[in-house]
Amino acid sequence: MTAPIDSTPVESKVSGDTERSEQKARAAGRGGVAVLGAKVFFILAGFVQQALLARAIGLAEYGALSRVLSKANVLNNVVVSGSTQGVSRTVARAPEHEEEAFRGALRVHAPLAVVLAVAFVLLAPVFAWFEHAPNIVMPLMTLGGVVLLYGLYAPLIGFLNGRAKFTRQAALDVTFATLRTAFMVGIGYVYVKRGMSGALGATIGFVLAAACILPLALRWTGVGRAGTQSRMRPMQYLAELIPLSGAQLFTNLLMQADITLLGRFLSLGAAASGLRDNPQHDADEWVGVYRACQLFAFLPYQLLFSITQVLFPMLARARAEGDEDAVRRYIARGARLGAIACGLLVSVVAALPGPLLAFAYPTEIAERGATTLRVLALGQGAFAMLGIALTIMTSLGREWRAVMITAGAVAAVVVACWIFVPDTSFGEMQLLRTSIATGSALVVALLVAATTVRRWTGAFVPLATAARVVLAVALCTAAGAYLPHFGKLVTPALAVAVAAGYVVLLLVTRELGRDDLASVKMMIGKRRAG
Repeated sequence: MTAPIDSTPVESKVSGDTERSEQKARAAGRGGVAVLGAKVFFILAGFVQQALLARAIGLAEYGALSRVLSKANVLNNVVVSGSTQGVSRTVARAPEHEEEAFRGALRVHAPLAVVLAVAFVLLAPVFAWFEHAPNIVMPLMTLGGVVLLYGLYAPLIGFLNGRAKFTRQAALDVTFATLRTAFMVGIGYVYVKRGMSGALGATIGFVLAAACILPLALRWTGVGRAGTQSRMRPMQYLAELIPLSGAQLFTNLLMQADITLLGRFLSLGAAASGLRDNPQHDADEWVGVYRACQLFAFLPYQLLFSITQVLFPMLARARAEGDEDAVRRYIARGARLGAIACGLLVSVVAALPGPLLAFAYPTEIAERGATTLRVLALGQGAFAMLGIALTIMTSLGREWRAVMITAGAVAAVVVACWIFVPDTSFGEMQLLRTSIATGSALVVALLVAATTVRRWTGAFVPLATAARVVLAVALCTAAGAYLPHFGKLVTPALAVAVAAGYVVLLLVTRELGRDDLASVKMMIGKRRAG
């Protein structure tokens, strides 16, 4: 039988394909803007939460809570990122059978959530023993409830992400950020007023917030649909999830290894000094100072995480379709924009460490942590770009290479901290050395990851872009060191001024131009005239 002849003009077919591609790009752009907006809100809510917690429960209890969250966040972030990306990839690969694929993924995630929660509760005394901090055992065990609830909630977010329902994903982010802030601060404050542990009260609030967001997400996603059409099989899915989660595990260990080791060294240093009536209290205070520095230093990573959420399914689809040119375009554009955005935030934080800390926290924290924050901000900027490189690797099926790179970076952080931190004087110097050791390891890991991605795909951050961004960050940081001290009300204006200076430097060096403005217009859905 003769195949039917397609009489559609070639020009019309090309035009239609182009129009559909542009529509998809605009839809993805608007969804990315929604996720980015929710991420900005999430970051701001986190700022408010942390600033209020330090005041509501006191610096020492805030430090104890920071010890607790540094352990729980490793597992929680792995569950959220791994589950979101795993389910998103599975759903994106099953066009017209997304519901069946989603149901199959849930069959893996539900029992896994129970196992992880039980394991975390059982390991809580071990974590406390390592840090020489017996006061964190009960808060750690309480957060086992969050591990369970996150394990059920994250696959729902992955389903929305895989179906490009970014607006709904953003709405859940905003709602959860609000609930978590209100419950953690409120219940933590009540516990302190009643003479109980503020850290324990805050963790109970965290569990309640997670318990509230889960049913809200279920109303939008359901639990999928049973069927035999999907090609997804539980064991096959689990085999893909393990290396994906492994990469996320070591990535999050990079985020928390420094504060965990620092907590141990501070506890030992305070006890060994013999000059303190309550060494545990003093050690917890310094942990709280470092956590305040981390809050600002993690800003670039938190912002760029939204870019990876949009980039991941786009790369997965392009690779599944065999479109290597599209893969390179997505990588080049995403990495370049990520570098520019990362440099903007690093410039502001590194230029104004003292004023920013004083703006959000009590003056005592700013006085203790300004120098540490400047160093930490530069190092965590490298970590933010490392996150993009690792996302590219996992989306292209190179999860184990991502695991190897991040595992090596974790090992480097641990070794460097263990060598250079314990024997230094208690307090500020331990914080500073920890930030230097961590930042050095992250820069090396970024160089390795960037070289690997470029060798595989032929694309990453253009070298000219990297040089211009580094130059702009260096000049802004140097200028910030000479700024006089002003009050809290002036700090936002100073931050805007530093950001403007950074943008001007990129304009002068011709890194930013008309094409970037056109890209922004396309992302917000503006059509060109005609």
